[in-house]
Amino acid sequence: MSIVITNIGELVTNEPGLGEGPLGIVRDAALVLDGERVAWVGGAADAPAADGAHDAGGGAVLPGFVDSHAHLVFAGERAEEFAARMSGQPYKAGGIRTTVAKTRAASDDELRANVRRLVDEMARQGTTTVECKSGYGLNVEDEERAVRIAAEYADEVTFLGAHVVPAEYADDQQGYVRLVAGDMLAECAPHARWIDAFCERGAFDADQTREVLEAGIKAGLLPRVHANQLGEGPGVQLAVELDAASADHCTFLSDDDVSALAGSSTVATLLPGVEFSTRQPYPDARRLLDAGVTVALASDCNPGSCYSSSMPFCIAVAVRDMRMTPAEAVWAATAGGARALRRTDVGRLGVGARADVLALSAASHIHLAYRPGVPQVAAVWKRGRRV
Repeated sequence: MSIVITNIGELVTNEPGLGEGPLGIVRDAALVLDGERVAWVGGAADAPAADGAHDAGGGAVLPGFVDSHAHLVFAGERAEEFAARMSGQPYKAGGIRTTVAKTRAASDDELRANVRRLVDEMARQGTTTVECKSGYGLNVEDEERAVRIAAEYADEVTFLGAHVVPAEYADDQQGYVRLVAGDMLAECAPHARWIDAFCERGAFDADQTREVLEAGIKAGLLPRVHANQLGEGPGVQLAVELDAASADHCTFLSDDDVSALAGSSTVATLLPGVEFSTRQPYPDARRLLDAGVTVALASDCNPGSCYSSSMPFCIAVAVRDMRMTPAEAVWAATAGGARALRRTDVGRLGVGARADVLALSAASHIHLAYRPGVPQVAAVWKRGRRV
């Protein structure tokens, strides 16, 4: 069934050839969805007929948000840890092991229910493409079920057995690395497209990260890296060396890190909700953009360092605290996320793109940052179906 969305005051296509500026904005526009694809884009006066119609009421229409970094397969929550941070205790990523214990104890149905709840919550806020990581099982059985369950709900699945070293391997970190790169990878790879590792003090060093990522690449998975969240380190350089699709966090960067990213196809995925929730310094998005680095925004929704699934919130924080313009932040939350997942079918609204669309009650994309915290997503379509 086809549908024409009419009375669009501002259509963000992310196709510069279709309209104004880098967002490819078309004014007084219409958009035709046919099945799972965009079939037509242009001025409202020229719109072809369709089986159904939706009146956007003069509001803005955008591509669905592409959330390229989320941890949704978990049990429990860590509200008390958040309260402690807000009382002055620093974030050191140690709470991950708390979630591991709760996740291992949960049933498959409990984990499914939580993933479903969060994916639905994301969709209501305009997110139509979700990447979901494992990383709260940290043994062969629980990591395998994490990626298997993630694959039932997420568009992209990442194996993150190298999240932290579990308690039972505290005295044998290298043994755990061998497990991740061996038996655990063998069980998880059939359910995933990506492999990730947390290259950070307190997690995995450069050699351990390389061992895990190279094993994943050999198994047919594509690399991405948790890099430079808690301090400067080798993560970004390693991501670029291995042609990882993204280096995520990028909070503490040297000039060499920025230059490496600028000269590569690796996307710097920034996660402003984490810094909001941990009171760490925000990444300097302006520095990255001015250097020519491709930047994405993602939620990093997880029970510890950022329990928010809201991409509009991330856009508002990126504009306010990371020196991005509203247009740059919207692009990063849509087309940038698609680049971080090496997808060409999402994050844009040109002909042939996947019919992932959100309509705002506001007249412009600027309102996503201009009116933070205000619900403005009026309608969402994913693969051409109304959410």
